[in-house]
Amino acid sequence: MALVIPGFDYRRVPVADRVSLNVAVGGSGSPIVLLHGFPQTHLMWRHVAADLAADHTVICPDLRGYGASDKPAANADPDPDPDADTNAETGADPTAYAKRTMAADILALARELGHDRFALAGHDRGALVAFRAGLDHPDTITHLACLDVLPTLDMWDVLHGTTAAVGFHLFLMAQPPGLPERMIAACPDDFFGHFLDLWAGDPRAIPAEVRTAYLDACRAAVPSIVADYRASAGIDLDHDRADRDGGRRLTMPLSVIQQDWGAALGYDAAALWRAWADDLEHYTVGYGHFMAEEAPVDIAKALRELLTR
Repeated sequence: MALVIPGFDYRRVPVADRVSLNVAVGGSGSPIVLLHGFPQTHLMWRHVAADLAADHTVICPDLRGYGASDKPAANADPDPDPDADTNAETGADPTAYAKRTMAADILALARELGHDRFALAGHDRGALVAFRAGLDHPDTITHLACLDVLPTLDMWDVLHGTTAAVGFHLFLMAQPPGLPERMIAACPDDFFGHFLDLWAGDPRAIPAEVRTAYLDACRAAVPSIVADYRASAGIDLDHDRADRDGGRRLTMPLSVIQQDWGAALGYDAAALWRAWADDLEHYTVGYGHFMAEEAPVDIAKALRELLTR
């Protein structure tokens, strides 16, 4: 039986051609959408969502390519099966996992649920989608929160030398289609479980049944997860550079909550974010990467404070 957020309703919502998202919806009041990170699903928000649902409509989707949401093909198969459908017939789309495309999913989801404007919070990969949504749709996103991530352009700029080993998966999944997918699919539980173990400040925050749910979901989504990361070494960088060169900035209130990466990697995270945002509150915290699960009371409090700005 699939794990769910207690008290939330589940539905599949069409957001694009042949793409529907699995989404949990709960509570009532002004809407906030919560986007999960890697290697997780919407379940990472289970504690925060229950808290916020006391006075907000809380919307927790699985991103396209993750969890129980649809996983459109992004690349031509480098080793096609001669007896299988052609790539044209599978609808392979090289922009399928651009953060611009994934952000458009979230706006379509909100509209389908009756919300023309909403607050948006994302963690890790979800924060990159949220960041793109804030840049592309400033009249729709009322408030923005990004948890434990840097904008894509800045992330690649600060990863260098031996310290870049912390992001080895970024470089692996940036490679052309074929090898990364085969390597990860050969031992998916070891690969995805490595990050669940390494990045958790408190392993008890991800109980066994939730860990199993995450691994099951990732095992079934290797090509789309790799495609999501590959986009961040290509088309997402192009979009960020164009916005940086054009002076585009985030104009809504923004809260960023991060571990102290800068001390280890030699950069000022708050300064990097300040270059993108007019109204920034930056918090450095001592939790592990999975902060919405490790410190849900604090994260819910920070999101409530954001929504009052």
